[in-house]
Amino acid sequence: MDHNYELDEQAQIRLDKLIKFRSAGLEPYPHNAPRTHHISQVRSTHNELEPDKQTGDIVSIAGRVMLNRIAGKLIFATIRDGSDDIQIMLTADVTGEDALESWKDFIDLGDQISATGEVVTTKRGELTVRVSKWMLTAKCLHPLPDKHKGLADPEARVRQRYLDLIVRPESKKLVKLRSDAVASIREQLRKKDFTEVETPMLQVMHGGANARPFVTHINAYDMKMFMRIAPELYLKRLLVGGMEKIFEINRNFRNEGADSSHNPEFTMLEMYEAFGDYRTMADLTKELVINAAKAVYGSAVVSHENENGVIVEYDLAKGWESIPVLTAISNAVGEEVSINSDIEKLKNLANKLQIALKPDWDSGQIILELYEHLVEAKTVLPTFYTDFPQSVSPLTKAHRENKLLAEKWDLVTFGFELATGYSELNDPHDQRDRFKAQQALEAAGDDEAMRMDEDFIRALEYGMPPAGGQGMGIERLLMALTGKGIRETILFPLVKPILYE
Repeated sequence: MDHNYELDEQAQIRLDKLIKFRSAGLEPYPHNAPRTHHISQVRSTHNELEPDKQTGDIVSIAGRVMLNRIAGKLIFATIRDGSDDIQIMLTADVTGEDALESWKDFIDLGDQISATGEVVTTKRGELTVRVSKWMLTAKCLHPLPDKHKGLADPEARVRQRYLDLIVRPESKKLVKLRSDAVASIREQLRKKDFTEVETPMLQVMHGGANARPFVTHINAYDMKMFMRIAPELYLKRLLVGGMEKIFEINRNFRNEGADSSHNPEFTMLEMYEAFGDYRTMADLTKELVINAAKAVYGSAVVSHENENGVIVEYDLAKGWESIPVLTAISNAVGEEVSINSDIEKLKNLANKLQIALKPDWDSGQIILELYEHLVEAKTVLPTFYTDFPQSVSPLTKAHRENKLLAEKWDLVTFGFELATGYSELNDPHDQRDRFKAQQALEAAGDDEAMRMDEDFIRALEYGMPPAGGQGMGIERLLMALTGKGIRETILFPLVKPILYE
């Protein structure tokens, strides 16, 4: 067997066992193996047995060897499958001398095996499968991480997620939790007559958010294309077409940095409801989040570790205040900040607080920066911050009471933005003007500005009903539910590859 990297001593020993196993005419990677029960099924059907009992029930289980204790003619091992752990016992009288010796010669921690035998309990009451026959189903050629320390390095956890899943049951629970949370969202929306749709990942024109896109090339048409940064403009086309309640749960791609709350590839829920607005979207979002928590925990109470390492419980059913963003900033700085505040005053505030600004920013962009530093980062319980400057909300209706503001909210919890909602802009002439303003920003060097999308404007010209829209990051939802960073909520976050020499 060839390797493009050097094996360590333990790996070489395991490889030698594999070669010896094959030389004996045995197959270490069979096509299939007997399994009649998952381990959790064995446990649930035999959970009330007294110590030292024989059931007569014969089962076949399969899983990974996580513990292996050899004491002469007696072997105890712990087997783990995708559902649970269980002890197995091999003895010379039941398993047979040859099968017992074969286990001693060939089996290592981490090996995948199948075992058939009777369900019993030991004198200490431990539920056990007394093995009559076993087979190797996949040889593990590398030692597993220490069972107590696991993968202590967070970078190693995400780089070798398969090992993390093997040795750290918590990581497997996170996978299940994510699945249950997403299933809850889908179920809730379907009950409200929303239709799930899919829109293009490859787009001729990137739009729907202010972000830098990934650029690719399609050979068939010899043209540049973009990985989508958001599905918004396609979903709004469906509103024009008469689909009144729609949602999509899918991947977005943004060519930006990676940190504790950002990954260049992420999953987003985006939904739209004709004849709704940003208020109806806020009500629906609150319901989705609380019910997702209940779906995974049975209640809306979640646990987070604070800055002192203490586990604190938070009830996601509480909070949910709605606060104008300018009010929140005013409270944070101790003086009034309004949409009419002089830009020099805003710059002085930022300078006093050591918040870096770009020289060409308008007052709306400065207000947004103040909000992100002073308000967002310090918010714990779910809070809707509403009515952002219109100049930084290019796809949103102007506020019905003040045209300098937009009917937009950010839902913030635990110091990060969880979701954002809008009263959607449906006036094609207004939308064209907004795109022109974005073009000016692009011309000035803003590579996150939106481009003029003539096809989208043409769709709006056919008439899009008034609508509410919302976008929520699935990873952000998992962060709120678990208190974990974004790299823990994604199975395979982006990491620089290791080059094997």
